[in-house]
Amino acid sequence: QVQLVESGGGLVQAGDSLRLSCAASGRTFIIDTVGWFRQAPGKEREFVAGLSWRGGSTNYADSAKGRFTISRDNAKNTVYLQMNSLNPEDTAVYYCAARPTTMTGTQWPWWGQGTQVTVSS
Repeated sequence: QVQLVESGGGLVQAGDSLRLSCAASGRTFIIDTVGWFRQAPGKEREFVAGLSWRGGSTNYADSAKGRFTISRDNAKNTVYLQMNSLNPEDTAVYYCAARPTTMTGTQWPWWGQGTQVTVSS
């Protein structure tokens, strides 16, 4: 029903910035919330940041506060994750996910394919 495609990952040095994009298509009118997640090698996937598709309210994991900013361009059906002051601990595959108003908590039915972010020291 909703398709998500991430882009913008890459190899950067510690202290650099990256902006990830998540383009949504399909039945985007049913999206309520979009989130960014990441999974580092050998670790579980973790929440990074979330955004209300309509209202624009945001929330962040402690690891992202002050360094990452989630935003949206509704005209382009795209959500961004601006990441500043990157460090090697931010190395992971980053995924965007979305859910409709009928789902909450850990329910995220739609996922992108992920984009690799590698931060060298």
